[in-house]
Amino acid sequence: MLILGIDPGSRVTGYGVVDVSAAQPCYVASGCIRTSGDDLAQRLAQIYAGISEVVARYAPGEFAIEQVFMSKNADSALKLGQARGCAIVCAANHGLLVNEYGPRQIKQAVTGTGAAEKAQVQHMVTAILALSSTPQADAADALAIALTHAYSRTGLVPRKGYGRQAKRSSSWREYRPD
Repeated sequence: MLILGIDPGSRVTGYGVVDVSAAQPCYVASGCIRTSGDDLAQRLAQIYAGISEVVARYAPGEFAIEQVFMSKNADSALKLGQARGCAIVCAANHGLLVNEYGPRQIKQAVTGTGAAEKAQVQHMVTAILALSSTPQADAADALAIALTHAYSRTGLVPRKGYGRQAKRSSSWREYRPD
């Protein structure tokens, strides 16, 4: 089974796909969805389209995303929240269950400490997945989110989800949960 991890951002959204079919999670793909332009609505549309492409290409069975954290800059936090919401809607529209993890929880799961630096997360993701090179920071964070979800499936990390998997319909009026 494939897990898609998303590190949301209004300018750069990282994604990471890991395969958890074997005993050890295996790297499948990672990258960044880079948005352009100053219009936030258009950037959100680009994020949605990018995540839709990743879902169509890899057909993940599960979806994980980082929870919103508080920032000193309220405007940045609001934009991050909108990018995150866009990713969640995309996942739900593709029938994926949304699982969310806090930044400290992700760092704890991947590095062993909730106070790890970004470089430590990148290093551990590279080591855990036996990558030949270090992924870009946003992609590494997305892979860390996917790994955290993989570990939560085995009971090693507490899990928070939005509920059951949604059934996609052709109209919002026909939407009904499982």
